[in-house]
Amino acid sequence: MSKSPADLIPAPEARRVPQNFITEVIDADLQAGRHTRVVTRFPPEPNGYAHLGHAFASYLDFMTAVDYGGVCHLRMDDTNPEGETQEYADSIIRDMKWVGWDTSRLFYASDYYEQLYECAVELIRRGLAYVESVSGEEMARLRGTTEQPGTPSPYRNRGVEENLDLFRRMRAGEFKNGEHALRAKIDLAHPNFKLRDPVLYRILHASHYRTGDKWCIYPMYDFAHPISDAIEGITHSMCSLEFVDNRAIYDWLMDNLFPAEKTGRTPPRQYEFGRRSMEYTVVSKRKLRRLVKEGVVRGWDDPRMPTISAMRRRGVTPEAVRAFAAKIGVSRTNRTVDLALFENAVRDDLNTRTPRVMAVMRPLKVTIQNLSEERVLSLAYWPPDVVKDLPEGRVLLPNGERVPAEQAVREVPLTRELFIEQDDFSADPPKGFKRLTPGGTVRLRSAGIIRCDEVIKGADGEPAELRVTLLGEDAKASGVIHWVSATRGVSAEFRLVDRLFTVPHPDSEAQQFDPEQPGHEDETKPLNTDFMSFVNPNSLVVTRGVVEPSIARDPAEARYQFERVGYFWRDPVDSREGALVFNRIITLKDTWAQKTEVAEPKAESKPKPEKKAAAAAAPVARPALESGQEAVFARLRKQGVSENDAHMLAREPQLAAYLGSVADAQLASLAPWVVNDLATAIREGTNRVGVEALGALVALVADGSISLRIAKDVLAEAQTSGEAPAAIVERKGLRVVSDVGQLRAAIQRVLDENPGKVAEYKGGKKGLTGFFTGQVMKATNGQADPKTVAKLLSEMLG
Repeated sequence: MSKSPADLIPAPEARRVPQNFITEVIDADLQAGRHTRVVTRFPPEPNGYAHLGHAFASYLDFMTAVDYGGVCHLRMDDTNPEGETQEYADSIIRDMKWVGWDTSRLFYASDYYEQLYECAVELIRRGLAYVESVSGEEMARLRGTTEQPGTPSPYRNRGVEENLDLFRRMRAGEFKNGEHALRAKIDLAHPNFKLRDPVLYRILHASHYRTGDKWCIYPMYDFAHPISDAIEGITHSMCSLEFVDNRAIYDWLMDNLFPAEKTGRTPPRQYEFGRRSMEYTVVSKRKLRRLVKEGVVRGWDDPRMPTISAMRRRGVTPEAVRAFAAKIGVSRTNRTVDLALFENAVRDDLNTRTPRVMAVMRPLKVTIQNLSEERVLSLAYWPPDVVKDLPEGRVLLPNGERVPAEQAVREVPLTRELFIEQDDFSADPPKGFKRLTPGGTVRLRSAGIIRCDEVIKGADGEPAELRVTLLGEDAKASGVIHWVSATRGVSAEFRLVDRLFTVPHPDSEAQQFDPEQPGHEDETKPLNTDFMSFVNPNSLVVTRGVVEPSIARDPAEARYQFERVGYFWRDPVDSREGALVFNRIITLKDTWAQKTEVAEPKAESKPKPEKKAAAAAAPVARPALESGQEAVFARLRKQGVSENDAHMLAREPQLAAYLGSVADAQLASLAPWVVNDLATAIREGTNRVGVEALGALVALVADGSISLRIAKDVLAEAQTSGEAPAAIVERKGLRVVSDVGQLRAAIQRVLDENPGKVAEYKGGKKGLTGFFTGQVMKATNGQADPKTVAKLLSEMLG
């Protein structure tokens, strides 16, 4: 028996991408038979290396297709020869394959240049496109303003034959750059500027990395991207929110070039999700290129960079990148992701895949005076509390082999001369110091307790050597420290990688230096250079030390937890036999959120179940507030603002200033919207929703006039259009529908369209209530009052 398209819809528990507004569209399309399979695409432009933002977008594209048993294409949208290179294309393909995606369905927009040209010719023949001959500046002026419609250029009404002749001559290379352009003929009075006769082709005498000098006219992204989707049979085209206005061009091209009655299939449609930026980094390709060009970093794969190539070189695993992408979530609004979410995904992944060994980053010599000969210790690679949670108690060796825990051991020499960390000794210890001090005792990890008897100082007056005595096990120790044999340890360079910027939002913080600069991601706008002021001078600290000799026999790709220090692996570019270089993948703890010292350091291990619950209930560690910020925090809390929101507003003056004119009674209701929905736009200087307009929208939610979901959608639209949210609600008639008669009719239509589901419900499958509610909400564009719907459904289903 053949399956219907609706059978492709996965169960909620089977989804890799949690249900969201886009999957709701896909479900509806399959149920209605508009598509018989799901085909998505991930379409990067090869003008830079892929970064963690692409990891999230590619996860959404590839895993949505997997959820529905469909396929995802990887396509290079290479329509701009300036800045696009084979190096960038190859790096993206390599990175996507490394992340774990199937890159066998690889496409290039440049392969469609001939078809794109023919589509342009068809539009000209149908009077839907014309050759423009005014300058770019004049073209922009003629488009009008938000208050004034555009003005037709003198060339808008050229005849079809003249347009065809000029377009052929453009292709033949008869004209200079900018002398002519091909424009769509749509609507010069349209409120969406994207539809005011957009440019489809421009003249550009530049060599393309794949087509060479074959072409001197190149299609614009807004023209090439939708048509490439249609050529490939894409069903659902997902892109980030900045393309929301471009959707109108997408739909116009589909309706005029690929209508269902012509092609026999439903054309693809575009759906926008909120972009995800990250704290303590930048992802603008232009800014990343500048970091590389000016030598702030050592190339696109420098482990401090947010690129996927950098993550691979740093030692992050593809599993960790996928786990991070899966946790971000899909929404209609742009949001900034806490970098700790990524770092914790890396820690969680490495905790159960990295054997424990010892390494000393900044050595201080220790001589055990009463140790006459070398001892060899047999030490476990894994702590017991981690082993018990692993499948069948089997653990990984550094070579990747999985063995019973009792077999996972290595030999570690204990010699008369050792190295410990310089920070593990203090001649003048602060209160609470629980490591080694003059006359004090400390336990060497798995080797015994030592007492410091003598401190030998160097020429600079600093401790150069400690002479100690190895004591019996009945002695008391103040703490535990790690160590490595000074005579048998392996010398190595350690690269301690940290966050690249010192502030969470280097882009928006830079606005304070030069408010004239917009700092916009648009590649055509002036670049705000001041983000470079926040580069972390300690983002890379290089030390030389030693690591225990067991690592010498391990493969180069082995990852370790260096006890009490962090997770490391050998740099795949610079490390070589006899000159080892280790990159720190991540610290054991989030040192940015909470700088606390552990008295009895232990190997990083998986929390016990009862501790997990306590951790979940514990408050999230936050950066400390300064005295002035504390006062703001206290005032906001007194006015009913939640602790999390008050903390964010106190830390970020830009956000607090936005709420400056709000009455105290409104603060508690508006603060969550500012923190969760408007923060990124306020930081970036792109916010178009005033505080009074926001208050009017929130009031509509509070009195039940609109649903929360509609409010979120309207707010996103207001950010792109500049129209007041409440005005959008009125113009579109989005108020909640609570009229019983109207809702009863909508519910009856849903029941009539789904007789099978009604029969299943009456047969005892009461879980279908959610299905019916969802269908009613879709039928009313999300405007139905949920409580009234629930009451009527119960009544009408019996």
